[in-house]
Amino acid sequence: MNMFDRPLLLLSSYVLGSVPFGVLAARMRGVDLKKTGSGNIGATNVLRGVGKGAALFTLLGDCLKGAAAVLMAGRLGFAAPWQGLAGLCAVLGHDFSVFLGGRGGKGVATGLGVAVVIAPLAAVFAVGSWLAVAFLTRYSSLAALTAFLLLPLFALGTGAGRTAALTAGALTLLILLRHTGNIKRLVEGRERKIGEKIS
Repeated sequence: MNMFDRPLLLLSSYVLGSVPFGVLAARMRGVDLKKTGSGNIGATNVLRGVGKGAALFTLLGDCLKGAAAVLMAGRLGFAAPWQGLAGLCAVLGHDFSVFLGGRGGKGVATGLGVAVVIAPLAAVFAVGSWLAVAFLTRYSSLAALTAFLLLPLFALGTGAGRTAALTAGALTLLILLRHTGNIKRLVEGRERKIGEKIS
């Protein structure tokens, strides 16, 4: 392993994470996602503006690119901390996509893909908490925030290891930073619910 391998891993993970599946799904239906709803490239906005099939495609694609970055690092022989960093770079790519001029999404699905690989059981519990909160409140943002706030605790509680817990904590921080607007709207009662059409 030479001095360029680690920077190349992180760069390639960022580029992988930058692939905007939501934009691609919307474009296939003739929809400009930048001018739809919140303008976000994630599955929730795709659901509102395009439909269920496109939203599912977006969700799976965004999850897979996070998982793929971690798996790629593992297959190339990088240690666990670098696998975690590769996953974080994929999330940063989604949040600040090179293909969208630095625009991007909130990183929830991509972060989940990372979590599935680094701490599978913790990810299952996080998804369970997401589903419970989403079902009870119909707020996707609140469900995501709850799931990722609990993720580091789930990682520790399931014995995923220190590196996995630290990576989960970093994912939580990124998710919180990208949801500041949503948090404000939740507090003010202005947040849109899952499936709510844009008037």
